[in-house]
Amino acid sequence: MLPVGAALLSLPSCNGLFEGIYDEPVAASEFGFTKVEQATSSGTIYIDATSYTKWTYIDFDTYSIDTTLIAEDGSESGEVMEGWDLAVHRYDTKTNGGSVLETEYTSLDEFRVSGRIPEGEYVEDIWTEDRITIDMSQMMNGVILYAPSWYNPELSKWLNVDTSTMPPVYTMSGRVYVLKTQDGKAAALQLTNYMNDSKVKGFMTIDYVYPVEF
Repeated sequence: MLPVGAALLSLPSCNGLFEGIYDEPVAASEFGFTKVEQATSSGTIYIDATSYTKWTYIDFDTYSIDTTLIAEDGSESGEVMEGWDLAVHRYDTKTNGGSVLETEYTSLDEFRVSGRIPEGEYVEDIWTEDRITIDMSQMMNGVILYAPSWYNPELSKWLNVDTSTMPPVYTMSGRVYVLKTQDGKAAALQLTNYMNDSKVKGFMTIDYVYPVEF
């Protein structure tokens, strides 16, 4: 019987399972809000999400980014910064009491031209014990370890990792996602890259509009 938090490798929930076989994390020079355009309330965020044992927290109001380390029981080292809006673990996401909708738009310019925040079924975070991979050291034995955590299944659609083939196939949705935050504001988000210039996976480039105001 597998230990708590572990699961068989064949389960479909193993998002991003085999990346470590094909690439090793390398340092990058600049992270954070790398581009901010106040006139259009837009910009670009670049984060290092290569680690399986780290959450990266993003606060759009203060242009702040912070990280925590994830323990096996799902607890995190240090204090999570107040006022965060979005957190990223590898390609997984969660919100701070917010909800997300995948839109039909394939660019932020197209979203702006629409002149409206789209209606639809905005998806809140769910509690999961089989999504947040933190340990793949037993991967060759058919076991991986997960940490329990909140998880947003809608925004996490921004990148699909198909592990049914070797090597895995990565496919970005190309869609714009609208995040409604807990305090009633809205952000439009689009994942534009998941690799750095050296093709190492886990370096996430996110374009955004915040706050969305029509």
